Amino acid sequence: MSSSSVSTAIVVGAGIFGVSSAVNLARLGVTTTLINDGPVANGASGRSLAWLNSSRVRSEEYHRLRMIGIDRYRTLATRHPDADWLRFDGGLTWDADNAANDIAAAFAHEKAIGYEALHLDGPEIAAVTPGVDAGTVTPQGAIFNPGEGWVDLPGLIEVLLAEFLKLGGALVTDAGRASVTIEAGRARGVATVDGRSFAADAVLVATGPAVPLMAAEAGQPIGDATPVALLVKTKPYGLPLRAVLNTPRVAIRPTPTGALVLDSGWSEEEIIIHTDGTYEARDSTVQGLLSEASRVLEGNPVLELDSYAMGPKPIPGDGQPVLGELADIPGYYVAFSHSGATLGLIIGELLAGEIATGERHPLLAAFRPERFAQV
Repeated sequence: MSSSSVSTAIVVGAGIFGVSSAVNLARLGVTTTLINDGPVANGASGRSLAWLNSSRVRSEEYHRLRMIGIDRYRTLATRHPDADWLRFDGGLTWDADNAANDIAAAFAHEKAIGYEALHLDGPEIAAVTPGVDAGTVTPQGAIFNPGEGWVDLPGLIEVLLAEFLKLGGALVTDAGRASVTIEAGRARGVATVDGRSFAADAVLVATGPAVPLMAAEAGQPIGDATPVALLVKTKPYGLPLRAVLNTPRVAIRPTPTGALVLDSGWSEEEIIIHTDGTYEARDSTVQGLLSEASRVLEGNPVLELDSYAMGPKPIPGDGQPVLGELADIPGYYVAFSHSGATLGLIIGELLAGEIATGERHPLLAAFRPERFAQV
């Protein structure tokens, strides 16, 4: 279904989806209020690896959307040529040396769909991308994707938020938990825990891992496979690494300050989740990530811990993004996806267009929330 055009909107959640959507709504002339439970970028966007890519195998619709998302970043890069928060220095990936190694098949698939890729043996890597200990690459080799990059999401959000405020957008932070007000079957605004209420013609819920719960309260099921993730940040180093690395035991991304951020699948499994909802990372897990990163970097430098952060990492139940208006509640929109960085700009653009005009965009057809109600 579709909504009529709107003049006022509320966006709940000031991560990349929320801020991107808010600034695009403001660009379209919609009076927009952006509400967040705490400070801006205090959720998943503040602890994301933020790798810009569409590597490996995924649905045709998802790949197309991700590629358009990367294209929007390239356009942004031309407007901010000196930005230190956005880089396109490629991505290097290799798998473990076991029966699950999928590098050859992944490379064949990427070449078949026109995704730029090089299949490299260890000794070839230094000439293509610096900073890697090529001796740690498994015998099946690695894939280098020259068109990939990374973004520092807090840095990008700061830029987008400045434009949003300049366009007259309103920002409400530290509001605590917000709930969507539904009257006569339609979203009419938002209420916050401190008793404030905000009226609007449409509401976008972009609260990361909280989206499924908020949608469920409105009677809309959304499949949820969200884990708790850990992101470790090192102290700055003068290392030559520029590409994003995805290796069997650690993923590594440079930062604007010369530090590195690290994550992995195994470290997620070691996070302690307490009964009060808080999280704890074992020192052995944090040090393990630092050691794994050192092992794959040229010269095997001793990496020192600067900080780490934990929290839910949004992943829909079927792995595909969940985007658009709830089928049974006009004016109630959601944005929920694992690929927040890659899709951040394009999703804000497309959802803002849908909210402002009431017209559904065909690029989002495969990602509608009602698919979960049809199971």
